[in-house]
Amino acid sequence: MKNRKTQLPQFMSCLLLLTSLTSTAMSQTKPEPLPKLEPLRKVEVPEPSKLNEFIRDKKAAIALGKALFWDMQVGSDNMTSCASCHFHAGADNRAKNQISPGLLRVDSNFNSDPDTSFQFGGPNYTVKKEDYPFHKLSDINDRRSTVISDVNDVTSSQGVFLEDFGGLTSGTLFEIRTVRPDAVFNVNGVNTRRVEPRNTPTVINAVFNLRNFWDGRAQDRFNGVNPFGKRDQGAFVWKASKPDDIKPVSIDLDRASLASQAVGPPLSSFEMSADGRRFPELGRKLLNRRPLAMQRVHPQDSVLGSYSLSPAPGVSVSTYAEAIRAAFKPEWWQGVVTLAPETAEPVGGAADTMGLKGLSKAMKKAKAPRPMLTQWTHMEANFSLYFGLCIQLYEATLVSDQTPFDSYADGDKNALTTQQKQGLEIFFSKGKCANCHGGAEFTKATVDHIKNERIERMIMGNNEKAVYDNGFYNIGVRPTLEDLGLGGTDPFGQPLSESRHARNSGEKIFKETIGRDPNIKLKSGERVAANGAFKTPTLRNIELTAPYFHNGGQRTLREVVDFYNRGGDFHDQNIDDLDPDVERLGLSDSEKDALVAFTKALTDERVRYRRAPFDHPQLFIPNGHIGNTSMVTNDGAGRAMDQALELPATGRNGGVPFANFLE
Repeated sequence: MKNRKTQLPQFMSCLLLLTSLTSTAMSQTKPEPLPKLEPLRKVEVPEPSKLNEFIRDKKAAIALGKALFWDMQVGSDNMTSCASCHFHAGADNRAKNQISPGLLRVDSNFNSDPDTSFQFGGPNYTVKKEDYPFHKLSDINDRRSTVISDVNDVTSSQGVFLEDFGGLTSGTLFEIRTVRPDAVFNVNGVNTRRVEPRNTPTVINAVFNLRNFWDGRAQDRFNGVNPFGKRDQGAFVWKASKPDDIKPVSIDLDRASLASQAVGPPLSSFEMSADGRRFPELGRKLLNRRPLAMQRVHPQDSVLGSYSLSPAPGVSVSTYAEAIRAAFKPEWWQGVVTLAPETAEPVGGAADTMGLKGLSKAMKKAKAPRPMLTQWTHMEANFSLYFGLCIQLYEATLVSDQTPFDSYADGDKNALTTQQKQGLEIFFSKGKCANCHGGAEFTKATVDHIKNERIERMIMGNNEKAVYDNGFYNIGVRPTLEDLGLGGTDPFGQPLSESRHARNSGEKIFKETIGRDPNIKLKSGERVAANGAFKTPTLRNIELTAPYFHNGGQRTLREVVDFYNRGGDFHDQNIDDLDPDVERLGLSDSEKDALVAFTKALTDERVRYRRAPFDHPQLFIPNGHIGNTSMVTNDGAGRAMDQALELPATGRNGGVPFANFLE
């Protein structure tokens, strides 16, 4: 049995860590030596092994990915881009209309039981420093002290209004959207932008994660269609060996969780889309549009500068179709299709996130014919493939490996201050931080750490053995039933937890749906610790990415350190699934300060100043609505009028830093 409390982080294989403050350790006069430290630049950036089967020009694909990531035209409202929630150090520092109620709550039988009431603020509220932390105690060092206040709301990111998708107009190809009254996100019956039920994680360094999203649903195998990889046995894209010979094919790209993640938000009615929009319709909307047509691109943009039309908006590439032809091999876009609208709807099964419905297992077993491509052009049908792969390639360039810590790990002993060196020692010893945030990536949820040990056994917080998904832990931030996280299920009814999936389904089904054999044999009925577990986020640039945790309930790094020092906020309530390292640490104020100081040594100044590769096109960002929590201005269609922030375009030399959250 493997106990993580005795396991060594990836880059410290030859040395022992001080993982708990025992009486023996307290009596030692000489501290344990630090492990061998490794800079991030020495860690391989994951890339799909079969990428060359799809990409003809990687540079062009990265440029296409950056355009798609920042382009406001991707949103149904022509304002919401991927970057709208990931513009500040890869995360979000907005403060107005950023609160969501407890929408992911379940009952004791794990059935959905959303809490739709706001416990403070409400729609269009502007959060304040005094609102944090969400769980306030009379003694910050004692989790059992008197609770001053407690809320189950979430600080997250505003997305789109609740609307129904009604197709595209002819000719101009604008989206037809109809406002649907929103019972949760409204002020006096006027819809406000909806707010996601989990805090926005950074996209910087996310390429190292084996799985993405807080609950890990973005699989490391990309199927070209949706986030669920081989779990969706009916997912397929279209390949044309020659223009008049087009066939549906299943694809399986490894080390591609970012591609799986990227194709989720564009169809989400919370994040970017009117409800019911499909990827081919997004493709039809964009293919003949100029990339970034409403946004300026800096002439010195590190990726798009050579295409800039500055001072006019947009780039010199005339259409997204042109960009796709430059980036992808012809077999993925050259098919010639005759439209036949009367037979346009393909047959198929569940999880229709692309619009071309997948074949169910039953149909496959019956050897039913695959649906014909009849409604969409080849490019429209494969738009999810282009979108996912190109955004992965762009985000793979967003690696922050030039920090004081990296210089220190490379041998510059003056790169850290005396206080930061003290914090480094605490991080790897008394603070127990490295037990979850190990490796040069400062998270154990990575390809490099997990690739051969996806499932492990561990003695949990209740001193009982359980299997768990490596890199995902319940740390007592909120009561487990408020958000099951990894304990949830995919659209096909299978557990998101690979441990639970392997136990319930057996090795054969596990391999079919995950893409490899489970690394350990699970016993029938073996206990699984998955409920309330979330992916361990990187600590790199954490100084810039407040608020913290999956609920965004902590505002400062000191609040985060206080949380761990007292052993979490819901330690006893979550004890069955709790990570065993979540216990009182006994840190002094000076030790807490040192730990905070060390985490600031993980900031890459290129990120702070938005220098290459973190530079970007111009962006207009919704920042709440005109008015307040009791009155907003109706746009005439039932939507509150936006207030908007402008982010000017920056080139490779960057720009003025943004203020951090509530600073």
